[in-house]
Amino acid sequence: MKANVGGADRVIRVLGGAGLIAFGVLGSLLEPWNYVAMGAGGVFLLTGLMRFCLLYTLFGVKTCKGTSD
Repeated sequence: MKANVGGADRVIRVLGGAGLIAFGVLGSLLEPWNYVAMGAGGVFLLTGLMRFCLLYTLFGVKTCKGTSD
């Protein structure tokens, strides 16, 4: 897996993912939506930490600096 998430995109994913997880854990939403928020937050957090997004690969998007493929 080559990194395709970088810079500000990575920071937004990590902070937003952590925020969504916290929002879901605190129970600020109705019953099924807090699990949706935690799941989406987990995906954002993992893609930010791993610096790889499968959807970016499928659409040919790359936000990190480096050599082009």
